[in-house]
Amino acid sequence: MRFRDEPQNNEADAPAYVISVAARMVGMHAQTLRYYERAGLIQPSRSRGNIRLYSQTDINRMRQIQRLINDLGVNLAGAEVIIRMTDKIARLEEENEALRRELQRFRDRRLPAPLPE
Repeated sequence: MRFRDEPQNNEADAPAYVISVAARMVGMHAQTLRYYERAGLIQPSRSRGNIRLYSQTDINRMRQIQRLINDLGVNLAGAEVIIRMTDKIARLEEENEALRRELQRFRDRRLPAPLPE
C-alpha cells in the first residue's frame, strides 16, 4: 500500500483522486471500485486519514478491466487472470532487459578489445 508521502515512480502513479471522483471518471459505482480493491485488481494509495486515493495508473487499470468485460465479454475472474498475467509479463520483460544490460556489461569487461590492424 502506498502512502501520500512516499515517492512515486512517475506522475501517473501519484495519488490524485478520491473514490467518488475516480468512480465518476470511469463510469462505475464507488462500491465496484471497493470490490476491485478487495479482489486485488487495484491498489489505491491511502492518505494519513485512510482515505482511498486513486492514481492515473489506477484509473487506466479500471478502464482496462471495463474493456475486457464490456468489449471482449470476459467475466471478472477472467479479467483478473488477464490483468495479473499482463503485470507478470511486464515485470518479466523488465527483468529480462536488466539481465541483458548486466550481461552486456559483463561482456564489455571480460572480452578483450579488438587488436588494431
